[in-house]
Amino acid sequence: MVSLEEVKEVAENARIDIDDSTAEEFVEEFEDILSIFDKLDSINTEDAKPAFHPIDVSPKLREDKREDTLSSEETFYNTDNSEDGFFKGPSA
Repeated sequence: MVSLEEVKEVAENARIDIDDSTAEEFVEEFEDILSIFDKLDSINTEDAKPAFHPIDVSPKLREDKREDTLSSEETFYNTDNSEDGFFKGPSA
């Protein structure tokens, strides 16, 4: 059973100002939430396989293919800010 004092303590820890009537409403809501957790605790998961994610999130990746790259001349064609084969940026 959740007490009014526990709800006020949770609100205080969360830096939320609530009055007594609002706190009383939360007592019932907290009890509902905790009853759901009790139901979850009662489920037998002994034979369940561990799951890291409930949905299959296998990455959809393309096959790596080697492609021709730009020559140094083509790479630095539109810039005056290069030095020794690297782009040159402003000093930090």
